[in-house]
Amino acid sequence: MLLPIEWLNDYVDIKENNRTLADGLTLSGSHVESIQSKDDIKGVYTGLITKITSHPDADKLRICTLDLGDLGVRQIVTGATNVQEGHIVPVALSGAVLANDLNIVDSQLRGVESQGMLCSFEELGYSESVIPKESKDGIMIFTEEVSLGEDVTKLFHMDRGIIEFEITPNRPDCLGILGMAKETAATFDIEYNPPIMDSYCQSKECDIKVSVETEGCFRYIGRVLENVKIEPSPLWMQLRLMEAGMRPINNVVDISNYVMLEYNQPLHAFDADEIAAGKIVVRQGKTGEQLTTLDGVVRDIEESDILIADGEKILGFAGIMGGLIGEVTAGTKRIFLESANFNERPIRLTSKRLALRTEASTRFEKGLDPNTAILAANRFCQLMENVGAGTVVGGESDHYPNPVEEKVIELRQERVNHLLGLDLDESYIVGALKRLGMESQVKDGLIYVTVPTVRGDIVKEVDLIEEVGRIYGFHKIAPKALHGELTEGGRSPVRDKCDSVRDLLVSIGYNQILTYSFISPKTYDKIMLSPQDPIRESLIIMNPLGEDFSIMRRTQIPNMLDVLARNANRGLEKFKGFEIGRIFIGKDEQMIEDPHERLTLSLGVYGYDFYEAKEAITLLAERTGINKLSFTRCEENPTFHPGRTANVYIDEKFIGRVGEIHPLVQDNYGSKKSFVVAELDLEAMVEHMDDRRTYSPLPKYPAMQRDLAAVVDEEIMLCQIEDIVIANGQEMLEDFMLFDIYRGNQIPEGKKSVAFSITFRNKNRTLKEEEVSDIMEKIKDDLESRLDANWRL
Repeated sequence: MLLPIEWLNDYVDIKENNRTLADGLTLSGSHVESIQSKDDIKGVYTGLITKITSHPDADKLRICTLDLGDLGVRQIVTGATNVQEGHIVPVALSGAVLANDLNIVDSQLRGVESQGMLCSFEELGYSESVIPKESKDGIMIFTEEVSLGEDVTKLFHMDRGIIEFEITPNRPDCLGILGMAKETAATFDIEYNPPIMDSYCQSKECDIKVSVETEGCFRYIGRVLENVKIEPSPLWMQLRLMEAGMRPINNVVDISNYVMLEYNQPLHAFDADEIAAGKIVVRQGKTGEQLTTLDGVVRDIEESDILIADGEKILGFAGIMGGLIGEVTAGTKRIFLESANFNERPIRLTSKRLALRTEASTRFEKGLDPNTAILAANRFCQLMENVGAGTVVGGESDHYPNPVEEKVIELRQERVNHLLGLDLDESYIVGALKRLGMESQVKDGLIYVTVPTVRGDIVKEVDLIEEVGRIYGFHKIAPKALHGELTEGGRSPVRDKCDSVRDLLVSIGYNQILTYSFISPKTYDKIMLSPQDPIRESLIIMNPLGEDFSIMRRTQIPNMLDVLARNANRGLEKFKGFEIGRIFIGKDEQMIEDPHERLTLSLGVYGYDFYEAKEAITLLAERTGINKLSFTRCEENPTFHPGRTANVYIDEKFIGRVGEIHPLVQDNYGSKKSFVVAELDLEAMVEHMDDRRTYSPLPKYPAMQRDLAAVVDEEIMLCQIEDIVIANGQEMLEDFMLFDIYRGNQIPEGKKSVAFSITFRNKNRTLKEEEVSDIMEKIKDDLESRLDANWRL
């Protein structure tokens, strides 16, 4: 935020220099980014052009004679085309210094003496982005009567400077100059003098009726002004707007922007004669509608958008930008003023969707005080009449069904001193809060503080204590050593086991990832969850950053898929990742009564097959002492590939699933890689982990290994084969490992070849060849009879 100090001085009498002012405001919580000043510009004075003649040797140059009052008469050669006799302009005399260290000296231009230079806005230090279009390529012209020979920088206080602030999101009131004036008054304990205005409302009837048909509009004030004259705004107003970073347009637009910068309340003016049927309607958008905004872009409308319309057409996106229809033009004679307050969330979502961020939307996104709307409307009317731009028609429309009232918060003196480490008396606390515009009453040992509605950031006692600390000065609080007993630190068993899981996965090539716990409801559509899926019943965030972060995740799968897709799309051929994080389950979950966080482990790979993730889970169970881990066929799940997904159990308790992502879900993430994802209940796994290590002596007797390749139906799962091998191998079976699955030549359609290795060992003696052969025959017989298996040689 850019704050012209001369403008600020209208409301507080500032005695401090710019550096002291900036330091004081920074220490009280308003962080200063920079101090800008035009005090290096000097030697520029007001001059009246009394005569203009053509240059004898240059068609594009003209010779101006200027009267500079007590400074005498000067002759200056200029190429500017926008100056005429009778104009008062800024004149840089010999020895002057302009912006960018431009030094002015007397010179000869094509044989004619030039005793200085006529100045443009840019040469006086204004950025091209804020210079009025009509003055962009010409000389600055004074539109008010001024004395000749006056120092231009002092005449318009251009040397007073500008302070740039970084305003935190919780203090939108400080985006307004009046908000910063209050902060300045409180910081330096000086008087705050707000503008004095009439109400400009003699009745409740307005020529244009207002109908609010959406809950997204908290307040809507409408007023009509007539006898409107569209012309440039006064130069003093233009200069203030430019110093605050805004380009002047015309008097109506400039006054609305001026008031917005003062009160942090966006306003919009419509051509009243363009409003059909004398009615304004505030409503939700409809899919298929379109609006051409003031920037000339045709924009699609969605149902989540809040619109300003009349009985026939759409006039603008509420809180963002108006439309070309209803725009104030040079021919406008009557205007309808809108001063409104909208729900910040839909404004933020629409602004983001349209990629249209304006001064108005920036303010509405942060949440504004509805009670400021009436003050801004009155100020607009006052300025319109003061500069002769129009007259107010008595009456207004004011839709305000749920007025916001000041809140009263209890404050304890002892709590203030405890948290701040001070010994402040009651009167100081009351006085500090009064400097911030908060009245207090002391009763029964408590301080009851009335908080203005504009301070929406103050909701509880600790917020008031922070305010007292700001006024006292946190930098004045002497640091004190902490007192207390040292206790032995430690890590919880759960944390230790989670770290073991992390270390193991990293050791086998997995990368740890961290993702946001906030997601968009649309991610559930991307993973193709059914509308009835309980996962969709996610906890909703009350004040989200945007739709993409509006709910708490009930599953880590969308986050993992985002990471896999991002890495795949950036050319990484293979990737293995994991995340240890929490999912958030609402009250509707059957197993619990209250909202609950559940620790979860997710795995994600591509460039590998299903068995990479499955083996990682198996190894994890073995290394952490989890017994009775098993995998079974997964019932149909819309997120996963049918037939390539397994449910994971520990001792017959379901803890998650692992599988290849469904091709349609894969398409939603825009990658041609095959993603394999697992999501496991880490809390349940931790409960079954056993840190004890069992010693097993090295085997004394040799093992015997046999390989077998069975051709089975496509739907046969490995676990079915494994169960048969285990049942027949009994105590002599040491290991069973899959090493190949083949589909193709010599394998009938609908079949697959599953090759696996079986290891046998007897702990007490050497096995005989016949024993192993007998077991293998039993295994083959069972596979043939139960799974209709055939054999590859």
